[in-house]
Amino acid sequence: MEVRAVSKYVRVSPQKVRMLVDALKGKPVETGLNKLKFMPQKAASIVEKTMRSAVANADQNPDIDVDALVVRNIIANPGPTLKRFRARARGRGTRILKRTSHITVILGEDSA
Repeated sequence: MEVRAVSKYVRVSPQKVRMLVDALKGKPVETGLNKLKFMPQKAASIVEKTMRSAVANADQNPDIDVDALVVRNIIANPGPTLKRFRARARGRGTRILKRTSHITVILGEDSA
């Protein structure tokens, strides 16, 4: 049995989110939340919020033991990119890309 939670249009680059998620895959949820609490990155609080949402979703299902949940997968897909311009020398403008992410957390019960 698996549960999932999705955060969409998060204003952080998917590349920066992917740096965090490798440390969480396959770990128990409680361990993952403790690790995220002490990570200094901006994306850590966003992933923590999404993971807590997935745990709350699992709590709604009476067949799932919340204490035995394990992080099956965390996916950080790119969302739409906001395109902005910054003034540069000699009257030019250069493009600035403000990237967004769609973060998906998939939790499942430990088979052991």
